[in-house]
Amino acid sequence: MKLKALIVDDEYPARQELRFMLQEFKDIEVVGEATNAREALNLVSALDYTVLFLDINMPGMNGLELSRAIQKRPNPPFIIFVTAYEEYALQAFEVNAVDYLLKPFDEKRLRQAIDKVRRLVEQRQQPATPEAGSGSDGKGRLNRLPVEKDGKTILLDQNDLIYACTQGDNVYLKTLNEQYLTRFTLKELENRLDARVFFRCHRCYIVNLTRVREIVPFFNGTYTLIMADKQQSEVPVSRNQARKLKSLLGIN
Repeated sequence: MKLKALIVDDEYPARQELRFMLQEFKDIEVVGEATNAREALNLVSALDYTVLFLDINMPGMNGLELSRAIQKRPNPPFIIFVTAYEEYALQAFEVNAVDYLLKPFDEKRLRQAIDKVRRLVEQRQQPATPEAGSGSDGKGRLNRLPVEKDGKTILLDQNDLIYACTQGDNVYLKTLNEQYLTRFTLKELENRLDARVFFRCHRCYIVNLTRVREIVPFFNGTYTLIMADKQQSEVPVSRNQARKLKSLLGIN
C-alpha cells in the first residue's frame, strides 16, 4: 500500500531535495506540497494523507501550531518534523511527532523515520480486538498497565503515564495528578512500554518523552528533565543515558 505524503516547507529547494530523497522509497507517494500552514490545512482537509514532512519555521502559523491543529482531526496523518533548528525537538514530541529530522540528514536517518511510520500504520490497520487491536502493544497484550490504588486494581493507559520510578523496594507510576503502585519492576516496564515513546533515562527512572517540558543541563554531562505533571517533577538523566537521549532527540 502506498503511503501518501505531504511536504510542507516554505523553501522550494528544501521541498525538492526531500522529494528527490523520497523517490528511493517505493511505498512513499508524494502527492502534495505546501509552502505554509494555510495551504497545508486545505490539502489535509481535501485528502487523507498518511504522513506529513513538516518544517517548523514558516511565515504565519509555524509547524508546531499546525501540528496541534492537525492532531484535532479524526485519524490525523503522522508527522515527521524536518528542520534546521534543534531547539524545538522536545516541543515536537509534545505534539506527538513520530520523528524529528535535523537538517542536513542522510537517507539512513530518513529511513529510520519512515520505518516508524510504517509500524504505526500497521498498528492503526489492525482489527480492534483485544488480541491485536489499536489498544494492543503488538505482543497480544493490551496497552494498559495494572496498578493499585486504595485496594483496587486500575488499568492505566500507557499514554497517561508521565514517568515511572523506584522508591525503596517499590515502583510507582506517575500521571498528571496521581501516583500509583505497580508490581512490575522497572526492567519489566521497559520491556513492556513502547520504546519509541518511553526512555530509561536513569537506573531508577523511565520517562515518557512526549511529557517532557524542559531538558536542563546539570553537571558532569548529566541533565535534569522537567516533566509535565502537576508538580513539574524533576527527573535525573545519567551521563551515559544523556548521550542516548540527545541522539534520540536529534540534538548535537
